[in-house]
Amino acid sequence: MVHVLSSRVLLRPVDPERSRWFYGDALGLAVYREFGTGPERGTVYFLGGGFLEVSGRAAEPPAPHLRLWLQVADVAAAHEELTAAGVAVLREPVQEPWGLVEMWIADPDGHRIVLVEVPRDHPIRYRPGI
Repeated sequence: MVHVLSSRVLLRPVDPERSRWFYGDALGLAVYREFGTGPERGTVYFLGGGFLEVSGRAAEPPAPHLRLWLQVADVAAAHEELTAAGVAVLREPVQEPWGLVEMWIADPDGHRIVLVEVPRDHPIRYRPGI
């Protein structure tokens, strides 16, 4: 049995500085740690219960299979902040049939990111009788 102590998502961006701007400045993720020097240095960001590491450099954009699910307190506020920061919104905030409010953006290499708000009365947060 594998006993996992910690985990992180690893990204190898085409343009590390652009990706660090996106995750650190535009999204406002807090830095957990940094390592190395120069353009390929690594930056690890807090990502809720996990971490996101942006390090190294890819020769070309990766196949866009990675998806990040980020829960936020207020999707409408995130929409305003990200739009003001110049982040392209792929899909405006919408309340889905399953009850979550979701908005889609993409990082500079095309990785899709869904920002999710869990309404107060949603079963993920509230279960009557429990």
